[in-house]
Amino acid sequence: LHPNPSEASSMGRVIRCQRRGRGSIFKSHTKHRKGAVSLRTLDYAERNGYIKGVIKEIIHDPGRGAPLAVVQFRSPYAYKVEKKLFACAEGMYTGQFVYCGKKAQLVVGNVLPVSEMPEGTVVCNLEHRAGNGGTIARASGDYCTIMTQDPDTGKTRVKLPSGARKTIANSCRAMVGIIAGGGRIDKPMLKAGTAFHKYKAKRNEWPIVRGVCMNPVEHPFGGGNHQHIGKPSTVRGDKAHGRKVGLIAARRTGRLRGGKATQALAEKAREKK
Repeated sequence: LHPNPSEASSMGRVIRCQRRGRGSIFKSHTKHRKGAVSLRTLDYAERNGYIKGVIKEIIHDPGRGAPLAVVQFRSPYAYKVEKKLFACAEGMYTGQFVYCGKKAQLVVGNVLPVSEMPEGTVVCNLEHRAGNGGTIARASGDYCTIMTQDPDTGKTRVKLPSGARKTIANSCRAMVGIIAGGGRIDKPMLKAGTAFHKYKAKRNEWPIVRGVCMNPVEHPFGGGNHQHIGKPSTVRGDKAHGRKVGLIAARRTGRLRGGKATQALAEKAREKK
């Protein structure tokens, strides 16, 4: 791994987070994946009217919690059929017609610009830049909510699945509804074998060995007569890669206490409304 092996003998071990960055055995397992998931390429038909597609089948994608819909469109520019993979919204079914474009109706599964949606609409597959194919709220059960519309500036404020709020251009498109497969994490995994098969389809990221139970050569938190970190777990953002573990460039740590805790509770209550 080291460019000069003679120097490497005097250095410490290349730790796990450094090895992970190189790829190799840590690469994602993509062999049986069904393909890239995105909305249609933004074209004249979608900008000014709508285009009709039909859901041919709903399929499973290994390593993804949400099902995928294979949607077939007739190309408006050539004599051919276009197939797209959409992350499925809850309630979509095979044989359903889906409409994409500015003039499409506000129905679950349809794709339209957020400027055409009223405040309070629940959406998924949201673009954060117009035409990028949808990158936000694509995991099972995820959704965004349209909070406020500002037609004068051409901006829309949305609430993300994390609860954070984001301002995007109102020309960005989104699918109406919430992603299917919600409630997946409500069922406990119960045994290690279930976790093994879950992560086998994703990538080499399980089981996770704690740094404190390693030797000092393998991790900055390793060693000692009891399992303890022995130093602050926060670390600067510009530290060397062999030391950059723990809470990296943390703005704050610990529980919210006092005024901040009250403020966080008030914000949560406001979000529920």
